[in-house]
Amino acid sequence: MSMTSEEIKSNVEKALEEIRPFLQSDGGDITLVSIDNDNSVKVRLEGNCIGCSVNQMTLKSGVEMTIKKYAPQIEEVINLS
Repeated sequence: MSMTSEEIKSNVEKALEEIRPFLQSDGGDITLVSIDNDNSVKVRLEGNCIGCSVNQMTLKSGVEMTIKKYAPQIEEVINLS
């Protein structure tokens, strides 16, 4: 059963809510920019998260994993810097 675009957006937002406290404790944040074709999510990392090259991969896989947990049809998560 596939979700509507609205449901996907709402689930992606829930995923970001789960991730946000971890980023905020490091002085960063994450914003949902757009969801394209119901399968590609664009997010923007803000604050201290921008410069952490170490966190980039961890973050990307963590963010991607969390988003896919809530919205399995998402195929990719793109971080716009």
